[in-house]
Amino acid sequence: MMSRRRIDSRSCPPGLFGEIQTPIRTEPLDSLYDMTSELGRGKFAVVKKCVEKATGKEFAAKFLRKRRRGRDCRAEIVHEMAVLEAARNNSRVVNLHAAFETDHDIVLLLEYAAGGEIFDHCVSDEPLPERQIIRLIRQMLEGIHLLHQSGVVHLDLKPQNILLTSLSPLGDIKLVDFGLARKLGTAGELREILGTPEYVAPEILNYEPITTATDLWSVGVIAYMLVAGESPFLGEDKQETFLNVSQVNVDYCRDAFSQVSELAVDFIQKLLVKAPEDRPSAAECLSHPWLWHLGPESESSILRPPRERSMGKWAVPPEDCEDKENFLDSPYAKRVRLEEAVGEGCL
Repeated sequence: MMSRRRIDSRSCPPGLFGEIQTPIRTEPLDSLYDMTSELGRGKFAVVKKCVEKATGKEFAAKFLRKRRRGRDCRAEIVHEMAVLEAARNNSRVVNLHAAFETDHDIVLLLEYAAGGEIFDHCVSDEPLPERQIIRLIRQMLEGIHLLHQSGVVHLDLKPQNILLTSLSPLGDIKLVDFGLARKLGTAGELREILGTPEYVAPEILNYEPITTATDLWSVGVIAYMLVAGESPFLGEDKQETFLNVSQVNVDYCRDAFSQVSELAVDFIQKLLVKAPEDRPSAAECLSHPWLWHLGPESESSILRPPRERSMGKWAVPPEDCEDKENFLDSPYAKRVRLEEAVGEGCL
């Protein structure tokens, strides 16, 4: 008989989901699946491609450490599973197939997205045609809109967490990595310091209430990167990045924008505003003329000036493990930890 175990989720902090429905199986994973290659690695997680022996179907196996720095993180893993379960009817969210437990990890078997991260297209010298960028932004907003309708905010939207179902032809997007997602309206105002520095909204840094508008800021950052090929806020260090975000230091005049349409700039400018209440919702974004002004046969490309491949503002290190995690040790950290870290110069 198949062995199953359900993780107790009663200790989930406010703003998280509760009980899960997916059974956590304890039989050896390698008895059912062949691991073929590593897809990604973070501080406390490894993602591997695997093939189901019985069917030949491909999946992405996400190995999540149960203990991190001596702390039991079962509730956080349960939370991520619960978000994925709640989003099962959202075609823009990666599907949770099964879950397994080993001595050290809980393994989530996820839908495999063969096209990889859209981050690769953000920093490529051969940018996507504008029609394709628009299509990806539309799909991203469709997925986010459905999440927001359910009161869920992702809070870690970035090109590394948006995958493609295929590379050639370019497939559809799948939102992944819901470890920092929260349910709004469950315990009054939600205030947390979480996310990835380059993509966080000003209200996160200011420890102000989190709303659905927080995700829309990140959409603006991603759209900027897709059309310009560089990050709008990335500084030489975290302090400079935080300053750029808090002051909304965005440059729309550099060479990278010489071939970007005015409608694209207008779309981005409407999202990268400091006051959350001034940002359009996902539904309102979907009606922006930029997302509909090109016909289905248009293949116009955004030309990017030649650049040296360096570690400058337009690029990021090839694998910064910290980028895969919350920029504080725990997603439930309080503001004081951010203030202490800034004071110590360790952020």
